[in-house]
Amino acid sequence: MTETRPQVPGTLPMAVVDGFFVLGLFSAFMFRILIVFTSWQPQWFRPVWYAGVLGYVLFFGFRFYISRKRRKVITTFGLAEKLEGREPLGEEDRKALLYLVHSIRKSRENINYLFIFVLSCLAIVLDLWMHG
Repeated sequence: MTETRPQVPGTLPMAVVDGFFVLGLFSAFMFRILIVFTSWQPQWFRPVWYAGVLGYVLFFGFRFYISRKRRKVITTFGLAEKLEGREPLGEEDRKALLYLVHSIRKSRENINYLFIFVLSCLAIVLDLWMHG
């Protein structure tokens, strides 16, 4: 029997990464803008809320998939143990580490977190202004 070697996955195309990034921003915006619709256009509250929820379902499902994929690479190749034990890394180990580095570098999650933070602060200020 021949032993099958684990395959190093590839990163997704930037169009896919950017598409989910925009979806995350859209969903964050939908939830923060609810404060306006509650007071000024209450009939739009539910459609906006559903748009935010459905967007987040897809966005966080995607983020879960990426996180799981990264963890699987770390486990499959025993990367943490090899690095902790200062073992030499083989060619496949290097490819696996390179995949992780490229995957993290391509990610826009840091911008998404900043966007959510800023929008949340603005939503609080807007609510205080509208009801203060």
